[in-house]
Amino acid sequence: MEKVRNRDKLLVSGLRVIHEQGLAGASVRDIAAAAGVPLGSFTNYFASKTAFGLEIIDIYREASHAMTEATLRNEALSPLHRILSYVDTLRDFLAEDGMRNGCLCGNIGAEANAHGEEVRRKIVDAFSADARDVAACLKAALAQKEVSDRIDVDDVAGFFVSSLQGAFLVAKVEQSPEPVNRFKRVFFSMILPPLGAG
Repeated sequence: MEKVRNRDKLLVSGLRVIHEQGLAGASVRDIAAAAGVPLGSFTNYFASKTAFGLEIIDIYREASHAMTEATLRNEALSPLHRILSYVDTLRDFLAEDGMRNGCLCGNIGAEANAHGEEVRRKIVDAFSADARDVAACLKAALAQKEVSDRIDVDDVAGFFVSSLQGAFLVAKVEQSPEPVNRFKRVFFSMILPPLGAG
């Protein structure tokens, strides 16, 4: 039972350490120290820091899935309001630490060259899943005539994810939510109708 608890401690503390320092910047020693477990415990449970990082991404994405269910997949809201709610929810989540840590997937993606192909693919899959959820909202918005039928749903969804990740990065550097708010204003006033301008 103690071994299971140590593994969980490593994952919980490791998520925080990697979010703050990056997967490349965080050492196994940092992770074990933050978890309060012996350094050897890490290698008992994880074949490598990369294997550990893959599990950390999965844990982080579980929290993202909960936010997606409450926003992009929430059919009680109109399609465009789902997207608005998604941006606001992510911004508020990242603002809990003053925007200092940014999006963990974006952070790891920015250092993709420091990691193996498996990590890179995991981040690509995460961004692709986000784009699919946004695209589903945009298709629903088209069906409900909330947006012009001239938009290319997949292009706009891909642009949304890329631009939002860029806004998260700038928000992290500035330690301010304003880049995310600016993204929201521009996206909903210039890319889509001005529903979300407020």
